[in-house]
Amino acid sequence: MNEPRTLSYDAPLGRQIVELHIWAVRQGLLGIGAAELFDGFCRRIIAAGVPLWRGYTAMETLHPQWGGYGYTWRRDLNAIEPGHFERTTYRGPVWFDSPFAYLLNRRNAPVEESHPWRHLRRRLAGPEAQLDFPILKELAAGGATDYFAEIVGFGADGDPSWGTGIGYSFASDQPEGFRDDHLQLLKAVLPALSLAMMAHAGPLGADAGRRVHSGAIERGSVESLRAVLWYADIRGFTAIAETTDGGAVIELLNEVFETLTASLRRRGGQVLKFMGDGMLATFALDDGDHARVCRNAFDAAAEAMRAVERLNGERREAGKRSAEVDLALHIGEVLYGNVGAVDRLDFTVIGPAVNEVARIETLCEPLGCKVLVSAELAAAVRDVRRLVPLGRHQLRGVREPVAVFALQL
Repeated sequence: MNEPRTLSYDAPLGRQIVELHIWAVRQGLLGIGAAELFDGFCRRIIAAGVPLWRGYTAMETLHPQWGGYGYTWRRDLNAIEPGHFERTTYRGPVWFDSPFAYLLNRRNAPVEESHPWRHLRRRLAGPEAQLDFPILKELAAGGATDYFAEIVGFGADGDPSWGTGIGYSFASDQPEGFRDDHLQLLKAVLPALSLAMMAHAGPLGADAGRRVHSGAIERGSVESLRAVLWYADIRGFTAIAETTDGGAVIELLNEVFETLTASLRRRGGQVLKFMGDGMLATFALDDGDHARVCRNAFDAAAEAMRAVERLNGERREAGKRSAEVDLALHIGEVLYGNVGAVDRLDFTVIGPAVNEVARIETLCEPLGCKVLVSAELAAAVRDVRRLVPLGRHQLRGVREPVAVFALQL
């Protein structure tokens, strides 16, 4: 009976493992993003002698929209290709035919100690080739000769079945494929890499996430922000809620909010919060090109209103309740950061401009308009051909009447 070989950290392989461990931990402490982390890892294992052609990693995430993120690295492209999977569709046929799904299904099956469920090895060329998954056939057709996959789970016993874990796969295009010491290096370092990547699988928005990872987590940790403010509200929502089944109301809210948010994503807007039937978002004015940011806010508003109109048509055809949305756009200085109780904080924006945009929105129905724009924002845009002046109006809680404009859709 052969005794297991003890790894010496004075040997070349041991030193490589230590060096990569230290690098991964340092990257994690610096808050490096997942894409950059995986790119750096693939480059470093090549430098360590691993004949890598393609690397892939994917993780489930605690995000309300995206079920997971994936990153593909290829030596010939020398670049990372990011991807994401919608929560409602990512566990589809492609997933169930993947090596990762196979590994997870094996986790409770009795297996030999030398073949733990977390690992999968397949030769892709020669007499030992085993192309039992669609992705393996695709890789083999592209020139791959060897394949290794592993799942690193977080939680009790490292089991990712409850929703947190990272999957990795690596393919070689060299005739001999991966040697045992190459796989030993990968198995030894992937847990440290996973810890470094784990912080980037949360539900925060881009800027809120940046602030949290940089340490802005205490109550009262705020900063001044000049931004275009977007405030949307469903007209007559109280009557809708009182006369509609609760499940149908939630469905309506979800569809309306998704429709509104879709126009923001492509133009740099960030949703701060959903408040019952209302929604507050911002377009930060921190890059110097304020006119462009304001135009993006206008374009997003116009696109959102057209999309809501299409949504209402589809819902009416299906015999469902429709909803009209009113939207106001304003510009101003706000305080952005953590506000709340000692044990329950919220990322939010506060300031007079927030109150003003909410008050402007209440003028939409009496003025017969879908989108209203404040005079301050109209002045910042300069090109007012898309705006129709509607005079000055009194806002509740605001001393002087304010001028408002209708955005032509």
